[in-house]
Amino acid sequence: MKTAVVILNLGGPDSLEAIEPFLYNLFSDKDIFKIPIGQKLFAKIISSRRAPKVSEEYKLIGGKSPINEWTEIQRKMLEEKLKKYDSNISVLTAMRYWNPITKDVAEKIKEQNFDRIVLLPLYPHYSISTTGSSFNEWDRCFTPTNEKVLRVNNYQTNLKYISALNERIDKTILRFPEEVRNDIQLVFSAHGTPISMVKVAIHILIKLKRLWKKLWRKENILIPHFYVFKVKLVQ
Repeated sequence: MKTAVVILNLGGPDSLEAIEPFLYNLFSDKDIFKIPIGQKLFAKIISSRRAPKVSEEYKLIGGKSPINEWTEIQRKMLEEKLKKYDSNISVLTAMRYWNPITKDVAEKIKEQNFDRIVLLPLYPHYSISTTGSSFNEWDRCFTPTNEKVLRVNNYQTNLKYISALNERIDKTILRFPEEVRNDIQLVFSAHGTPISMVKVAIHILIKLKRLWKKLWRKENILIPHFYVFKVKLVQ
């Protein structure tokens, strides 16, 4: 069986010139900005106004977003791992707001006649503004014929995922001088969440706090930790 695993991510401008069209795609997304009429015009105006300021910020990190390169690293590693089990598996990347954009990837997959398609968001938690938006865009761009489409909705409570986070935390702590490690505090932040979504997500946050406490007791981790939502939109 020929299988395509499509990893879904936000995407980011790969040059300073790409910033304005990237922002235009972002502000055109009706899953995030629900404007009854004139959304394309709104996206055009706001992206052109914000692009100069955002460009200055991107210059500080090399003039482009690192998300594209890191996603490609993940894609290659995942494909290498999966091909050990099945050589008929291919892993592709579909970005929501920049290249390789979802529409182009959907067309490429259609041409290659896959039997099964697995949509794998790189967002562990489900949100309409991330996973939901990517799924909706996929549905607009891809009409299944005989392909079976499977969707990974969320995996934030998967124990292997949690263990991977714990491993990264442990390694990061060791980078600090030993004399300051007792003063380390962890902050878990939800990125760019509108106030309306924060209200909806409170019950999820409560479940996550319980899960983290159980896992930290098991791992004997006693680091002070905080949960925050960043409501202001950031690029």
